[in-house]
Amino acid sequence: MRTQVTSIRRARSDDAPMLSRVFDAAWREAYQGIIPGVALDRMLSRRGPGWWRSTIGRGRPLVVLDIGETVVGYVSYGRCRDRALDAEGEIDEIYLDPAYQGLGYGTRLFRAVRNDLADRDVPRVAVWSLTENARARSFYERLGGRVIAEATDRIAGVALPKVAYRFA
Repeated sequence: MRTQVTSIRRARSDDAPMLSRVFDAAWREAYQGIIPGVALDRMLSRRGPGWWRSTIGRGRPLVVLDIGETVVGYVSYGRCRDRALDAEGEIDEIYLDPAYQGLGYGTRLFRAVRNDLADRDVPRVAVWSLTENARARSFYERLGGRVIAEATDRIAGVALPKVAYRFA
């Protein structure tokens, strides 16, 4: 019998290649057909292992979901960067390798981050989602998120509406 350990832990610099792979796979799955193709490819090419190595430990917390010594998901979070939102904390990014989506790992990551923020006296947390990303929106709504703001990002000349959810 073989046992695989599943853990949520702080990212380390040697996680950079795996973070880059998860980012690429998750973004292709989430945003293909939403973000214009050339713009999406450019965004993905900027987030290689070097970018992740320079990001790890540089201020905002970054945690990974590690299954059997393989990083399959991550969350970047911290204090809310948008003062207009009625929240003290913010989840910047939460992504899983598509092969691990729908299995409860996203919920585990989300709850771990919410617990960490609550321990830091950060009770209200916001997260943005592109309006067209139905899977992410459904995830946030199942977890109890309520829409508190709407805005638009422009990527490659295309207006992409987004919504902010708050969790209290």
